[in-house]
Amino acid sequence: MRVPLTTIAREWGRIGCVGFGGPPAHIALLRELCVERRGWIAAADFEDAIAAVNLLPGPASTQLAVWCGHRLRGRAGALVAGLCFIVPGLVLILALAAAFLADDPPRWLRGAGAGAGAAVAAVAVRAGIDLIAPSRARAHAAGRHRPFIAYILVGAVAAATLGPWLVLVLLACGLLSLLLARRPGRDALVSASPLALLAAAAGATGGIAALSWTALKVGALSYGGGFVIIPLMQGDAVAGHHWMTDAQFLNAVALGQVTPGPVVHTVAVVGYAVAGVGGGLLAAAIAFSPSFLFVLGGADRFDALLRDPRARAFIDGAGPAALGAILGSAIPLAAALQKPWQAALLAAAAVALLALRRGVVETLVAAGVLGTVAALAGAPLP
Repeated sequence: MRVPLTTIAREWGRIGCVGFGGPPAHIALLRELCVERRGWIAAADFEDAIAAVNLLPGPASTQLAVWCGHRLRGRAGALVAGLCFIVPGLVLILALAAAFLADDPPRWLRGAGAGAGAAVAAVAVRAGIDLIAPSRARAHAAGRHRPFIAYILVGAVAAATLGPWLVLVLLACGLLSLLLARRPGRDALVSASPLALLAAAAGATGGIAALSWTALKVGALSYGGGFVIIPLMQGDAVAGHHWMTDAQFLNAVALGQVTPGPVVHTVAVVGYAVAGVGGGLLAAAIAFSPSFLFVLGGADRFDALLRDPRARAFIDGAGPAALGAILGSAIPLAAALQKPWQAALLAAAAVALLALRRGVVETLVAAGVLGTVAALAGAPLP
């Protein structure tokens, strides 16, 4: 069946507009469209694709959206599906970035950003906990319980202390897992050196080169997707290159959560802080390009990827480390809060997200509203 490109554009664009809630919501919307409502893709094939994209670095839901388009209309379908899934949220987040990063935004808007940003650390903890439970069950079933816990601890400590160098820790955990599986793979072992050199060169250059390296880490080297991009960006954007203040970075993270589409859109806000709309578009293009390349170059070999013990061994190390990094990122995010009322909002958000299990979007919106009220009441702003 050849699905018209116009149909793909319309349906994936709709998901890009209404896809609030991160990867679980995106996957559910794609399954409802492609498997249940239209019958374009068999359920078993769809589940295999989910497993395959979870073995790849980068945003899994974006890769799945591209794969579904590829399955329906080849490379043209993949490009149309991916772009229509990404662009709506990208346009919205760049417009919001222009407002929040303006030289003198109105007080109520600053309050909304400070309120939503205060809840971000709790969102990170919620994301990590939700991801760790199923991953731990898989590790326990495969007899890898102890290394799983160790990798999580390493990732958490690295996210809390190393900032932009976290990516090398994730790679090291993956390579160690390969060694422990007695399948080191010479090419994989050698790959860490050029990556380290590239990171050092980009960091020393600064500017657009450094922004490109940050976006590349987000799109090509972030195992676990979603919130693991936060510690990868925070060290570069705030401490390393001073593109943003702590408060502005928290705003960026909150915007990435409350806008539809992939959470990776957060990198566009960082790009905007560096070089305006052009920087935001560049950062997004670099961050999302690996997703297209992985699928266009390997969609026909996903079955082989699922059977490859080396791929699974690498993810056995890098994956849990990435989950630990999500939890560890809560420490610098919480430390970035500057006002006592923000700490109170963080505590309230933690109760809402962890104890009451409220939704992420509604919690961030509520925190933003409370922040606006606090600002208009005269509370000090960061």
